[in-house]
Amino acid sequence: MKGRRNPFVAAEGLPLLLVALLASWALATFVHILTVVPMLVLIALLILIFRDPRRSIPPEPLGVVSPVDGDIESIEHSRTGVSQGEAIRIRIRVNSLGTYTARSPVEGVIKNLSTLTDDTDVDYRTNALWVQTDEGDNVVLQFDGYRLGIPPKALKRFGERIGQGQRCAYLRLTRYAELHLPVDSQIEAKTGDSLVAGTSLLAQLPHP
Repeated sequence: MKGRRNPFVAAEGLPLLLVALLASWALATFVHILTVVPMLVLIALLILIFRDPRRSIPPEPLGVVSPVDGDIESIEHSRTGVSQGEAIRIRIRVNSLGTYTARSPVEGVIKNLSTLTDDTDVDYRTNALWVQTDEGDNVVLQFDGYRLGIPPKALKRFGERIGQGQRCAYLRLTRYAELHLPVDSQIEAKTGDSLVAGTSLLAQLPHP
């Protein structure tokens, strides 16, 4: 399964990039060629932030792929409401030079987090994505550590179906991503591993 057809810039960044290009043309045409230099720096920064290269999704129907580019900080057990008890929590430090697009770790249906009522040591009230697979496994992706206080922006809503490795959120300078998996999942990665969003295999969900 392949990623998006556009291998360059995410749709969210195209308007800003277009404005910057038009401003550069206007400055070069009506002011002075040297005034374009700051705009070229801005264009390079926009391309860095909004680039969205094509990703090859591994052919693993029960596989859990990395939602972000980054490195695994920890793998531990936690209590989580979606799995009715203990879960495996994988914490990932987002690579500041990686892409800023998050991808769904599994295929399934997005569920409404506001329906969770169980006791848990995880706060799901904001900036989290709950995906339930066709086999009934629950996977939650959560973000925290926002540079400039800007949280991620969801690209999907609850009730929608989402594919494994499909774009699900624009990170907007987020520092950390956490995955909460069923406790009997088979972990394929280890602490310190470098990950590629939508491509790196983190775990296998329990067989039905």
